[in-house]
Amino acid sequence: MNAIRGFLRRSLEKHPLITNSVIYGTLCTAAELSQQTLTKKVLNEVPRPIECDIVCRYSFYGTFVGGPVLSVWYRFLDKMCPGTAPKILVKKLLVDQFVFTPQLLVLFYITMSILERKQDLLEECKYKFSKTFQTSCLFWIPAQTVNFALIPSVYRVTYISCCSFAWINILCWLKREESSIEQ
Repeated sequence: MNAIRGFLRRSLEKHPLITNSVIYGTLCTAAELSQQTLTKKVLNEVPRPIECDIVCRYSFYGTFVGGPVLSVWYRFLDKMCPGTAPKILVKKLLVDQFVFTPQLLVLFYITMSILERKQDLLEECKYKFSKTFQTSCLFWIPAQTVNFALIPSVYRVTYISCCSFAWINILCWLKREESSIEQ
């Protein structure tokens, strides 16, 4: 276990963008796979093969969009607001949740719409954004409090990736909800 931790730390220090992107992409993929499995078991759907095209979309998003964006964002946020004093912590939480997160959610829905080859790239985002953002606040504000108060900056995206495993399961579920425009 120490060897894995050492390897991870060296990778994060030497190649943070690549390492964070691979970690985030892997956890996005795992979250979508677990979401498909849970959906089938909880809803007692007829067993069918894993929907690989959906898994590939989440893999792409996590590795090439979400992971790099998060890696750059947290590096930037730590430089702009260094420290863990309560005042700094609140500032980071507010900026992260109310400035960055809305943009990230829009990016998620647009990226998925592009990968799904939808005609109107904003349609699903317009319909689902509000509920997704509200759910995000309930999930991420406590998670980010721990992140900014206790997690060393080198491990921030890894911590976020681990939290994201749960969050992406929620996001997958929100994305799967039928909208009035899809009916």
